[in-house]
Amino acid sequence: MDRLTSLSVFVKAVDLGSFSAAGAALQMSSQQVGKHVQGLEARLGVRLLSRTTRRQSLTDFGRAFYERARIILAEVDAAENLAEETRAVPTGKLRINAPVSFGMRTLAAKLPDYMKAFPKVEVELTLSNRSIDLVDEGYDAVFRVGRLSDSGLIARPLAPYRLVLCAAPSYLAGHPPITSPWDLQAHDCLGFTHTELRTHWSFDGPEGKVVVPVTSRLMVDHGEPLLCAAMAGLGILLQPLELVREAIADGRLVELLPDYKVPSRPMHLLYAPDRRVTPKLRSFLDFSVKAFG
Repeated sequence: MDRLTSLSVFVKAVDLGSFSAAGAALQMSSQQVGKHVQGLEARLGVRLLSRTTRRQSLTDFGRAFYERARIILAEVDAAENLAEETRAVPTGKLRINAPVSFGMRTLAAKLPDYMKAFPKVEVELTLSNRSIDLVDEGYDAVFRVGRLSDSGLIARPLAPYRLVLCAAPSYLAGHPPITSPWDLQAHDCLGFTHTELRTHWSFDGPEGKVVVPVTSRLMVDHGEPLLCAAMAGLGILLQPLELVREAIADGRLVELLPDYKVPSRPMHLLYAPDRRVTPKLRSFLDFSVKAFG
């Protein structure tokens, strides 16, 4: 006999109190119910039920086995539900948070592709450079740049976030040349208020890692105003490639110190641990890993 079927029959017989009641619920005869229970007992070598002509009761071992059997059957149901959810059409509202520059320059360009592929999903996207509390603030997933703390969230790794050092030709023409990271101490370095970029910029060069303290007359918590300031000749900019790519391509900004690379920063898509990931979230996770991984 199928072991899983026998477990189901046994649990049903205990829940309903008799073989006949279990048989009626399972559309089988009470004799078939008895054969399943007896088959389990023969396989285990232990009696599960004490039966008389009037009543049945669990043995001590039977009670422990019944509790374990219920857990096993619940896990099987959960696994089957997961398979159904995977096949289900993603639908409902999906709340996403992303850093501003990544959201505006990279995610925004790909998001229409996702929404066309999954027309029953509604997306609510917020952009912020502060650290979002995914659970307390009710987000389904958040993009996060930088080293992760031990938050208990599940992290899908994405492609590293590359930063670029650059400045406008007008700024460079009126200031001392920049031939090494240490020269930046004599320049206006446009400040980003989040992370260590506020006070220190790091580089990997021929002599190894270099960490340079920087100061700025302008401190902003979004990259877009810093980009405008850099193109106006106000100072040196250290921001994501996505933000400065076009300005470098058309000559409004010039990439600096090509022999010194800014260490890329890890990027992840985070979501809360959940044994039953919804179809809408699963679809967005898979899409993001493919698009940004």
